[in-house]
Amino acid sequence: MEPGQRKPFSQNVTVFHGRWLPEAAMPVGYAALIDAYDLNVPMPTTLAAIGQRHRVYQADGWNLYTPRHKPDADLEGHLVFALRYEGLDLAVLKTLFCTVGPEPVTAIVKASPTGAYARRLWFLYEWLLNERLDLPDATQGSYAPVVDPARQWTIEPTTSSRHRVKNNLPGTPAFCPMVFRTPALDDFVARRLGDEARRLIADVPADLLARTAAFLLLKDSRSSFEIEGEDPPQDRIQRWGRVIGEAGRRPIDRVELERLQRIVIGDARFVHLGLRVEGGFVGEHDRLSGAPIPDHISARHEDLPTLIDGLTAFDRGAARHLDPVLAAAVLAFGFVYIHPFEDGNGRLHRYLIHHVLAERGFNPPGLVFPVSAVILDRIADYRRVLETYSRRLLPHIQWRPTDRGNVEVENETADFYRYFDATPHVEFLFECVARTVDVDLPAETAFLRTYDNFKARVQAIIDMPDRLLDLLFRFLRQNDGKLSKRAREREFAALTDEEVARIEAIYENT
Repeated sequence: MEPGQRKPFSQNVTVFHGRWLPEAAMPVGYAALIDAYDLNVPMPTTLAAIGQRHRVYQADGWNLYTPRHKPDADLEGHLVFALRYEGLDLAVLKTLFCTVGPEPVTAIVKASPTGAYARRLWFLYEWLLNERLDLPDATQGSYAPVVDPARQWTIEPTTSSRHRVKNNLPGTPAFCPMVFRTPALDDFVARRLGDEARRLIADVPADLLARTAAFLLLKDSRSSFEIEGEDPPQDRIQRWGRVIGEAGRRPIDRVELERLQRIVIGDARFVHLGLRVEGGFVGEHDRLSGAPIPDHISARHEDLPTLIDGLTAFDRGAARHLDPVLAAAVLAFGFVYIHPFEDGNGRLHRYLIHHVLAERGFNPPGLVFPVSAVILDRIADYRRVLETYSRRLLPHIQWRPTDRGNVEVENETADFYRYFDATPHVEFLFECVARTVDVDLPAETAFLRTYDNFKARVQAIIDMPDRLLDLLFRFLRQNDGKLSKRAREREFAALTDEEVARIEAIYENT
């Protein structure tokens, strides 16, 4: 038995770690490694197995491969299979490397010093663990990409001459979520949504565009509070809206995040400002005992400084070389899983989306995509996206309740927040941004054009202040173009029946 291996690799099974397979099959790649080495790490969303049929197919969260794809039943065989067919799962790889130690990886490289997979494993071991293996620098072998760019999103590579590989990982060892290429993401990136938005507003008059931008900004700010179940006063909504409007002007680091938290909290008498100094979770408390019932457990407070440093490095490095929407999703959802503050995390998470989009020039100048408003409309989808990782993560966190109704994490968890599959999060954010381009932006500019036309035509027949014109338009809009009996008897009692009829006709024809 190899060092670190606890049991033989699985043979044909119909159920694997509680997950049914489409047929009796042999788990391979990451699934086999997690099982054999008893790795405490979230399972990949999709697992691989060798089936009985002579065709490759996908079903029920499994990729089934043919008997000719069967790897050798050892550490190297399953690692090479994973790299070739499953892409990189950095959390699994790092946990595995820590479990087996350096000797097996060193042996793999010595046995195949020019092999591309061996050199990639060698690089990943040293990159993830910051530990140099007892190997001389490679002198032969074509330079191979660390990440298969046809399978996962990458950045422009840097050369590692020691391993003769091209490092195209989209992050650093401190923070590097991965995103799989999917047909949906390829289509979204090809659309160039930022350019579409700029073309859409190219012919909108400046004053109308300014009003559109102001409305969308306020709408986003208000929606961000509503997502958190808050109904703050208007001045607080406007204050946070002004902050969103300035997104992208300052680089993200711990000081900037703490400044933003102070703004979003406002009254901090009962909230600890700055990084948490104890555990954190998202969920409920038992009504009788007050014990925590977590849906998500945040990163340990001891790990927060290095995790925030990882976010900062990503924002200033890899994020600038990825598609803006993809980078925004990785940064923002990484932040919300870490949950570094006692309060304000949700609004700062959505602020980070605006930060990346604005900094990269994705938004048309002066315009904010009302992402929070779209998220509010799709709140169930938003929560499902968050749970795609939280639910897989929770069973691997060992915690105990504290006497203050909080949680205390008892195992090492930092890597769970550094390395996760952000594919569903990126797809969701692209859908939200596309909705703003396809629906919200044209709808708001069309609304303002309609309102301006209505206002001008009514003022041509009746001298009425803007405040009442706004109210009149709103009443008509709420009542299918008719002025209600109540409105005619109260706010607009001075209007004659003929004037009401003319106003209703104007509304119908604008």
